[in-house]
Amino acid sequence: MNTIRWSLLRREGVALILTHPAQGLPAVIHWGADPGPLTEEELEALDRATARHTQGESLDAAWRVPLVPQDSDGWAGRPGLLASTANGPVFPRWQATTEQPDEHTLTVHSVDSSAGLQLISQLRVELGGLVTLTHTLENTGGEPVELHWLEATLPVPASAEQITTFTGRWTGEKRPVTACAPPGTTVRETRRGRAGHDSPWVTMLSPEAPRNRSGAIWSVHLGWSADLRHRVDRLTEHPGCLGAGELLRPQEIVLEPGQRYTTPVAFFAHSAQGLDGVSARFHTWIRSRRQHPRTPRPLVLNTWEAVYFDHDPERLEQLARRAADVGVERFVLDDGWFPARRDDTAGLGDWTVATDVWPQGLGPLAELVHSLGMEFGLWFEPEMVNLDSELAHRHPEWILGNPASVPSPDGLSFRHQYVLDLADSDAWSHVHSRISALISELGIDFIKWDHNRDLVEPVHAGIPGTHAQTRAAYRMIRRLKEEHPGLEIESCSSGGARTDLGILAHADRVWASDSNDPLERQEIQRWTELILPPELIGSHVGPSPAHSSGRVTDLSYRAATSLQGSAGFEWDILSCTPEETARITAFGQLYRRLRPLLHGGSVVHPDTGDPGLRVRGVVAQDGSEALYTIATTAALREALPERIQLDGLDPRRTYRISLREEAGPARWGPQTPDWMSGEEVALPGRALIEVGLQLPPLWPAQALIIQLSALGGAPEAA
Repeated sequence: MNTIRWSLLRREGVALILTHPAQGLPAVIHWGADPGPLTEEELEALDRATARHTQGESLDAAWRVPLVPQDSDGWAGRPGLLASTANGPVFPRWQATTEQPDEHTLTVHSVDSSAGLQLISQLRVELGGLVTLTHTLENTGGEPVELHWLEATLPVPASAEQITTFTGRWTGEKRPVTACAPPGTTVRETRRGRAGHDSPWVTMLSPEAPRNRSGAIWSVHLGWSADLRHRVDRLTEHPGCLGAGELLRPQEIVLEPGQRYTTPVAFFAHSAQGLDGVSARFHTWIRSRRQHPRTPRPLVLNTWEAVYFDHDPERLEQLARRAADVGVERFVLDDGWFPARRDDTAGLGDWTVATDVWPQGLGPLAELVHSLGMEFGLWFEPEMVNLDSELAHRHPEWILGNPASVPSPDGLSFRHQYVLDLADSDAWSHVHSRISALISELGIDFIKWDHNRDLVEPVHAGIPGTHAQTRAAYRMIRRLKEEHPGLEIESCSSGGARTDLGILAHADRVWASDSNDPLERQEIQRWTELILPPELIGSHVGPSPAHSSGRVTDLSYRAATSLQGSAGFEWDILSCTPEETARITAFGQLYRRLRPLLHGGSVVHPDTGDPGLRVRGVVAQDGSEALYTIATTAALREALPERIQLDGLDPRRTYRISLREEAGPARWGPQTPDWMSGEEVALPGRALIEVGLQLPPLWPAQALIIQLSALGGAPEAA
């Protein structure tokens, strides 16, 4: 019998309050703002104050949503668990016991002996107030149990009627869409075998369309890099419900007696301070992880848009020398270094160096890069293979897919590639050993780990293989990093198609998009950093015109955009003019000087009225300094732009304001506000927050970088 009647989990302004019935699973009474410490008597009173009045002829409906809602609870929405055996569907009748070791953590052990199932649910309010929830289902019976889905859910208030979800495309990832949540159950899915450019990313519910700095939001993100579902339930007889879980194909997870399945971690964030409040909860927790990068994020040069497949050792050595001259700290050789790889039709999977292109191997380049004081990085795509490769010729059975679709009936596949079945132990060992040997031989410091194709009909051992493939990829990344301490790995998937907290439990940063067009990047990076802190988001200065869009932009705009993430270059900087070379050198110096602030401060997005204006700041945790980027993505509506209120500053401090133009002067129209005239201006933080700064008439695709430095020491506490 359960001895705990109620649970209160609380941390940093967030609370979960649960009631524990004598039969069935605990139910969440409240998830949201922290009401403060409550006695057991007060928890009982709150339970009674929020319970429904039951009449003899009332509907058989769940007014309290259990941790895993089921038909047997009177729940008319999407079940939290769906499972079956050879005899038909399973309808668990849970008997739960709970453990609460501290005010942040709750573990619920639930059993149904007749169904032969055990469920372990782990809830935790993490640092920053982020809520994590996982379920583990174990087959304790004597016959196989097929799991169709097991999802994490939490209730949300009925007033949260607006739903915000995400879509996108290649070079246009993470586009938010907000609408009134329709009645019933709304499900967003991705079935690409990776999250995809159109991944739901985050699902948010709010009473009104979400704003950057104000308003209540309830949100969920799933830490899983493959097929998934986000769900919202708005039913007339039940509380609202928000959740997410792995999307499983038929027969993908069949639990034999004694086997168990654990869901990916679902991350729930409640904010009373709008979107930035959601970000603050995620960023605080992510930065607290033991594996979070602690060393300064190096200035990178990646060679893809510099040379593509045209590998010339002499020119690449020249590029490396120029990179060191301008202050690059990590030099990454991209695709094209292995046999037959003069285009994307052949060679993928053959992880040996092309001796016809690199007759002395990659050793001389790696040695040069290291001698110049830079880290050496190399591109791999370990989960993929070309049919025209030595690997595919020798082991066609290692391809993950329906044999009828290999090769594709129409002769086409994205980038002429297929998926390599890493769930096959022999394939896994082969790829792992080749990559590990190269890391040791060349002293590789960094891997750009790419994943360019969806998993289409991913059949492994006769059943769907997406789950096993994803776990195998995680395992390989983890093993390589264990074997090679200090190795860092970037998750790239045709850009930003795999940037979730599942892959980032193993990788060290993500490539946000294959677009280096700074105008497109303004939007992509803004919504990527809704979850991820900027030090995890690769953001490079590309050439002009941009290779992905053809758009021409100023170097100052491209540099200002790169400064918002983990900065670098995706550019043949040997082609730079002397003036451009001086500017990118100065930009690199600015980045290195400011990165403790850029990668450790609080990110803020002051709200603006003009849809073509973007304001983004990062403020030191102690309020001693800040950097704001003011950027346009379209022509501004008014001849006199609005004032910008610099949210996030310490209202008690006074700040000196300066314009940073290391990468070149920004351009604007004929009027220049006095604070930009060159004379030093200092203002109290409260005035900058409440009154703001007058902007000049910025043209489209222009940016200002504004630095604020506090005068004097830290103010005394009130």
